[in-house]
Amino acid sequence: MKMRLNCSVLLVIGAALAFCGRAQALTILINVDEAGHGMLSNSNGFSAALPFALEPDPGPGGLPLALTYGLLNPPGLVTGDLLLVEQGTAGLVSDQLRFNPTNGGSLVVYSQNRSGSTSLADTGFPTALYANTLALVETGVEPGPNGITYTPTSGQPGFVAGAGGPVTYQFVSDPKPVPVPRPALGVLVLLGGLGAWRLVRRSAIGS
Repeated sequence: MKMRLNCSVLLVIGAALAFCGRAQALTILINVDEAGHGMLSNSNGFSAALPFALEPDPGPGGLPLALTYGLLNPPGLVTGDLLLVEQGTAGLVSDQLRFNPTNGGSLVVYSQNRSGSTSLADTGFPTALYANTLALVETGVEPGPNGITYTPTSGQPGFVAGAGGPVTYQFVSDPKPVPVPRPALGVLVLLGGLGAWRLVRRSAIGS
């Protein structure tokens, strides 16, 4: 009875799950690109678009207008930078994913415009990095679809300690039609995403 009441309350404030019981092997997937398309889903059937805005990046050397996705209050998000190196370029960084603990947990996307088209993340890079930094080689080559699939382990940038299961990030460095940025990211995260990760955790432990 208590479990059903908690789920009902969370549904009212906008965080919904198709299944609100015990999960056998919960997995969480976060898809983002450099044009403002973001989605969070999990193996219990939860799915929600990630709010985004062009906002000041509070991280080290952050730019004043950076493509920022709200991650819907991930419990225990590990701060840091993920540098994406283009294949066959002797270490040339073409994209950067930054995980910030502010605004209910956010993911900032930076990109270097090398393909000739312009997207929201094509702002260049911050002037400094977090001490916790990891570099990965992107799959695919520019021009054309390229990106990464990244499942951080404990301590790595983007790891979510209280998620109740592994979190995988899929990033596509492939400009698409650009949505209109939403100006109030913090409000959207609090109202639209409150409870999403909490339900993930409850489902994982069956409480």
